[in-house]
Amino acid sequence: MSERKIVFSGIQPSGNLHIGNYLGAIKRWVEMQDQYDCIYCIVDMHAITVPHDPKVLHETTLELAALLIACGIDPERCVLFVQSHVSAHAEMTWIFNCITPLGWLERMTQYKEKAARQESVSTGLLDYPVLQASDILLYQTDLVPVGEDQRQHIELTRDIAGRFNHLFGETFKLPEALISEVGARVMGLDDPTKKMSKSITSRYHAIRLLDDPDTIRTAIRRAVTDSGREIIFSDAPEKAGVNNLLTIYQAFTGKSREEIEAHFAGKGYGDLKREVAEVVIEALRPIQERYRAIRAERGYIDEILRRGAEEARRRSEPTLTQAKHRVGFVLPEELQHHV
Repeated sequence: MSERKIVFSGIQPSGNLHIGNYLGAIKRWVEMQDQYDCIYCIVDMHAITVPHDPKVLHETTLELAALLIACGIDPERCVLFVQSHVSAHAEMTWIFNCITPLGWLERMTQYKEKAARQESVSTGLLDYPVLQASDILLYQTDLVPVGEDQRQHIELTRDIAGRFNHLFGETFKLPEALISEVGARVMGLDDPTKKMSKSITSRYHAIRLLDDPDTIRTAIRRAVTDSGREIIFSDAPEKAGVNNLLTIYQAFTGKSREEIEAHFAGKGYGDLKREVAEVVIEALRPIQERYRAIRAERGYIDEILRRGAEEARRRSEPTLTQAKHRVGFVLPEELQHHV
């Protein structure tokens, strides 16, 4: 029997995880645990590439770890760790920095979009994709589950790996993007033309995983729809709001489009919103209960993250050591010890 393929994926602890994050990524991570050798990373080093509050980052890192476990990430079946706990990520990034042409980074779409919104851009923001490449390549990753918007970053990762292999000898596996053909693409409740985002602070934009029932009902009641009455799945721009609510309903119930459209036939948007809200509330209830139980036992998360970092170090060290050897560094173990 062949060994399972290695999957690596990371998520920023920037707070306010919402149902789009859950349906688009975390739910998929949970399902992958039995099929692949999964390594999941809380990428706090990526989180500081833009201005941040240190106290908030500290709290959201622990919150995210607890939420991932509450959603079904099982530390017994995968590796779960915090990026900054494994120094190999920073060391590998410096080596890659020294072989990555500046032009490769300046053409990255996400960098250009973020830079356009800021008066001053940090070197870290420009260098973000190189750190991401280190995250992936350190573990000899086969597959990286990402959305279509991250495909360019995986291509850059492959370019960096290929360049290193060409310059210094075969060292890194070239990973492939694993882009799901199915799965909910959840849009903003206040603007169904934009993907639901953690960075948008409007209170009625997203449903957060820890929102209470009344907040969820209010957010969905205020969701943008249209002036019609027909409750159907549609790609028509004017039906984007209704389509988004139906997509959320389908993702949480698992029902087919035909079943859902038949169920809502003859009903109004008020009925749709009430039912979507209750479906979401019931789906999030067990996650929220598990989350509260996990946070109440602080030592549990500490131990999970400590063990995860230990395993991540064990797995990444051979690759980092080989890369250092390839570029000509004198390794500590090569030094003669004199008594």
